[in-house]
Amino acid sequence: MSGSNYIRQREAKSEHGQTRDLSYPPLPEPLPVPVYDNHSHLEIADGENPMDYREHLDLAGEVGIRGAIQVGGDLATSHWSAEVAAKEPRLLAAVAIHPNESPNYASDGTLEAAFEEIDVLAAQPRVRAIGETGLDFFRTDENGREAQFRSFEAHIEIAKKHSLAMQIHDRDAHNQVIETLLQVGAPEKTVFHCFSGDAEMARLCADQGWYLSFAGTVTFKNAVNLREALAAIPKELILVETDAPFLTPTPFRGRPNSPYMVPITVRAMADVRGVDLAEFCAQLATNTETVYGSWDTGIIAKAD
Repeated sequence: MSGSNYIRQREAKSEHGQTRDLSYPPLPEPLPVPVYDNHSHLEIADGENPMDYREHLDLAGEVGIRGAIQVGGDLATSHWSAEVAAKEPRLLAAVAIHPNESPNYASDGTLEAAFEEIDVLAAQPRVRAIGETGLDFFRTDENGREAQFRSFEAHIEIAKKHSLAMQIHDRDAHNQVIETLLQVGAPEKTVFHCFSGDAEMARLCADQGWYLSFAGTVTFKNAVNLREALAAIPKELILVETDAPFLTPTPFRGRPNSPYMVPITVRAMADVRGVDLAEFCAQLATNTETVYGSWDTGIIAKAD
């Protein structure tokens, strides 16, 4: 399927099978200094009135979100991400085979060919990260883990070959992810997307110079571990994301998410850190540009 017309539909039920509220939350109060959404999936249609990527970004701009990273998880979404970022100045792209997808490619005998295709996409000027890649022992059983490890290591090498950042998906696999990074050698700019560890893990990552990206989960009532982790690391290693359309922050948990919801998470993060909101926003913007470079370079096509 061509990346240019690839759109996925999110289910109207939560992971627990409950019917979701499909209405988009209201716009939050704008941030005093613009920041970026470090990780989003704008190809996924969600909500009672699904928006396309331009509508998401228009609303985000109204509340102080300057741009976003559009993230692929298979060949179709990686192509779509690269194509849209090439013409949309508010987006940069990340491309990869998601760890839960790698066993499917392996079973078809196409995993190595998929790596080659990701490698080609990685050379495009608006592709600034390899991701999301990593390990997921929650959705993939032991039969698929060999393919996950093979995929993770291949993506690490692609990121290093192209001097790109890498966005890690880590679910129920903290120790194995860290062991792999230390054994193979992590890319210079390694980001734990939707960080889900505790303060001890956060400090270990910080010691390696790895970035931690916090999603709306940091606002959840039971996420004490995430707030402790956020408080434990240097300010220079903190990023923020939505993982839209997933992980909508409190008090709108379960409803469709969008880059325009970043301000809620940022305000909660600033409170945890006990810092001035404007200064924290400026730091987040600096950190994001340090990892991915400028949003103002590499446009090779005009938007439709």
